[in-house]
Amino acid sequence: MKIDKKSILETLKLISFSGEKQNIFDSGYIKNVMVFGDQVDIDLLVKNPSLQARKKVEVEILKAIHKNVYEKAKINIKFQVLVDKKPDNLIKGKPIKGIDSIIAISSGKGGVGKSTITVNIAITLAEMGCKVGILDADIYGPSIPTMLDIEGSKPLSVNVEGKSKMKPIENYGLKVLSIGFFTKPDQAVIWRGPMASKALNQMIFDAAWGELDFLLIDLPPGTGDIHLSIVQSLPLNGAIVVSTPQNVALSDAKKGIAMFQQESIKVPVLGIVENMSYFTPDELPDNKYYIFGKKGAEYLANDKNVPFLGGVPIIQSIREASDFGHPVALQKNTELAEKFKLISRNLVSQLIKRNKSLPPTKAVKITNMVGCDAIK
Repeated sequence: MKIDKKSILETLKLISFSGEKQNIFDSGYIKNVMVFGDQVDIDLLVKNPSLQARKKVEVEILKAIHKNVYEKAKINIKFQVLVDKKPDNLIKGKPIKGIDSIIAISSGKGGVGKSTITVNIAITLAEMGCKVGILDADIYGPSIPTMLDIEGSKPLSVNVEGKSKMKPIENYGLKVLSIGFFTKPDQAVIWRGPMASKALNQMIFDAAWGELDFLLIDLPPGTGDIHLSIVQSLPLNGAIVVSTPQNVALSDAKKGIAMFQQESIKVPVLGIVENMSYFTPDELPDNKYYIFGKKGAEYLANDKNVPFLGGVPIIQSIREASDFGHPVALQKNTELAEKFKLISRNLVSQLIKRNKSLPPTKAVKITNMVGCDAIK
């Protein structure tokens, strides 16, 4: 009699190791199954190398196949002891179902335009056809709601697989959650680290993010509890560091890079973005004034051997657009929109390189710069 391999696999789902909830098939212990007529060869991984443990599961497999598939089946089981890898000390979190790439955007120093860069990269990626979300993790100074014209919004509760979840606020094709949705505009958030981290975890894991190609996390400036909570909670695909060209900001940006490259964290730095690169007045369009220094962030990127994603000049419309809640990346065919397109393309390129050379959080392949259908 010729035995159907599918029937063998279904039968193996009825068997589990002692003390484990999942069966040996779904747990990944079945390494290989070969069927030749009435002969079945099974390669099985085992955690417990003892003869008694192996004999017990062997008997269960024989009985199940003889009963459910073919009583005269000739079964040969080869055991291979599964050796647990020595655990490392990396601080890593658990992925969120449905989210392909999680990218942290940080700055060593406040006031360098990190949130502005976050919002405009998110808008640009959405314009390219990607599904994008923003988590405003700047607990003590949330500004994302203002920049996206959703200040005062309140997330609703939705039922997802029997659980109550927060539904992110949506605008300009982005899904957004921020602590700013849960506090009054004039209310100061005076929380100790553990309380802030707990609130952050709720926004991460109790949210109905749905399917996203990118989740951008706008971190608070500096290095501290919130940053550690993020790397403990989420497996980041990478990080971006934002800085102005001036030495004071660059000094803090170095610390931000060092934090992600720390031995126990090892989050790839996808690149540095330089904000406030230069100023060009309307009446002198050919002039560039390097108010905060020239190419400081670009030099830092070369020094630290991390990519330079691009620079953004000081233009009045950036401030006006942010205050008005209509990001400049939405303004078609402008210098700033083109700058953010270049930065976003460079970011995607670095993400591709990162996923080719390092184990991804979730396999991500980006082959088209004008759409995200290929990000799966």
